[in-house]
Amino acid sequence: MKNTFKGSGVALVTPFNNDGSIDFTGLEKLVEYQISNGTDFLVVQGTTGESPTLDMSEKLEILDTVKGVNNGRVPVVFGVGGNNTQNVAKTLSGLPSGIDGILSVSPYYNKPIQKGIIEHYKVLSASTDLPIILYNVPGRTGSNMTAATTLELAEIENIVAVKEASGNMGQIMEILRQRPEGFGVLSGDDALTLPMIACGADGVISVVVNAFPKRFNEMVHTALSGDLERSRTAHYDLLPVTDMFFEEGNPGGVKVSLEVQGMMKQNMRLPLYPVSEGLYNRIKLETNRLLSL
Repeated sequence: MKNTFKGSGVALVTPFNNDGSIDFTGLEKLVEYQISNGTDFLVVQGTTGESPTLDMSEKLEILDTVKGVNNGRVPVVFGVGGNNTQNVAKTLSGLPSGIDGILSVSPYYNKPIQKGIIEHYKVLSASTDLPIILYNVPGRTGSNMTAATTLELAEIENIVAVKEASGNMGQIMEILRQRPEGFGVLSGDDALTLPMIACGADGVISVVVNAFPKRFNEMVHTALSGDLERSRTAHYDLLPVTDMFFEEGNPGGVKVSLEVQGMMKQNMRLPLYPVSEGLYNRIKLETNRLLSL
């Protein structure tokens, strides 16, 4: 099974109303905003979607809404991960139809050794026929999935790609150098997307693209086509706001920009909390600047 998730994927945020309920109207607007501006695939219920604060019934409602708006236009990836292997496997075996792939984060908090990570993903791969994208994000999980581990897992038929958010370019390049044919490498760090594509990566699963799909997708697609000069221009246009989006945690920053654009409120569920007034104003100014380009 070869990777088909290439280009620019969006890690969709979850809009909330003031009372904490899901803002499905805002979600519908966001999905259409992405598709109409060239985003290549949709990732539902990654960490950017505040998945730890949503129960499974809410996640499935969100998935149904996204599928309805999308109407088969681009692939849909669903986030299913956790640190209880058997529970994750059970969830995978009972998923509804209409999902094109799974994004599954390396187990967090209990900090397994590399052999434990490998065995975890072997169980998951046996629980579904869907293609699985590994997700390595040590800053959230507390453990790194090494290049050797990723490359071993890449030999499993339905493990088709890795979202790499280690920030370790040496590790990422080792995966790129040795990966089997058809195995995808996707950036999990917006700021490193252009450098990773220049080294051979296949695309990104992005936070920033939520707010600036046209400009961000231009950066990704021109880089993939080999026009690095044009891609650099978009990259450096977006770099200041990219830093701002993560300054006080994700998705607080990107939700400010989406609020400024009238897409949704910046509301999040506790324990996440809105950004400071100073950062809000800086993001607002930068959002308006970028939208004027």
